[in-house]
Amino acid sequence: MILAAVASLCVLSAPWSFGSVRTATVSEPRYAASNLQLSRLPPAWRALEADDAARLEAARAAGDYVPGRILGTDALGRDMLARVLAGGVVSLAVGVFSAAVALVIGTAWGAVAGFAGGRVDSLMMRSVDILFSLPSMLLVVLLAVAVDGFLGRSAGTLPGSAVAAVEFVVLLLAIGGTGWQTMSRVVRGQVLSIRGQGYMEAARAVGMSPVRQFRVHVLPNLAGTVAAYATLAVPAAILSESFLSFLGIGVREPLPSWGNLASSGLPEVNLVNSRWWLLAAPCAMIAVTLVALNFVADSLVAGLDPAIGRSRRA
Repeated sequence: MILAAVASLCVLSAPWSFGSVRTATVSEPRYAASNLQLSRLPPAWRALEADDAARLEAARAAGDYVPGRILGTDALGRDMLARVLAGGVVSLAVGVFSAAVALVIGTAWGAVAGFAGGRVDSLMMRSVDILFSLPSMLLVVLLAVAVDGFLGRSAGTLPGSAVAAVEFVVLLLAIGGTGWQTMSRVVRGQVLSIRGQGYMEAARAVGMSPVRQFRVHVLPNLAGTVAAYATLAVPAAILSESFLSFLGIGVREPLPSWGNLASSGLPEVNLVNSRWWLLAAPCAMIAVTLVALNFVADSLVAGLDPAIGRSRRA
């Protein structure tokens, strides 16, 4: 229920958070619209100080863009509520689509290795072991830096929207392309178990082709396990995106994500004039979403994987 509430809040508010508003100069998406005269306004539950109230009244009197104050504004005078909700759409999209990439690669690799067996299985799984020995996050960072350098050299020939789209797609492929090894091992184990069942021996005895065996008997019996373990890949992908964006090599400004919002809010927590809510809001969304996703994933794995379900009941 919590996960559904967070996802629904972010997705259903997307027309509002991504919708255009008119600023003093141009029309911009709400999450990117700014008014520097109204930077670092406190959230609605805190009383305005005299200078903040004066700035707000002056902006309204001049007819300038006035961001909402539910979660306050950031250092550039942007609506934090709109940015947190838009960042949720981006972070959830990265998590879901990166998990889908990992699901496709891992399922195909593990299924082929387990069904083929023999030397093919040994060669394919030893390559997985080699990839497991490499630090996946370092590979993602190196790929992101390499693509960033290439796009930097092509900045004069590519429009800004194309650069942002390429960076986003590369981020999806990088996170998904380095997170499929566990899925491949799980799928291979399930395929080896299915191959030893009596109905598979009967299918081979009657001369059913390997392709038909795989399509009729193996894939349907893999569906539950794949669906259960795929949910575990979503929080891992969201956490990877948040970490990379926090370092400044994931989702880039002005497009928000929970990771780069947390990175922007960290300097605002200080001993002189702490604006802790700029850090607390995105971090709370990350924490609640990841905890809820992990609970959902554990429940699905226990319900759809018989071995795990029996061990937990015992």
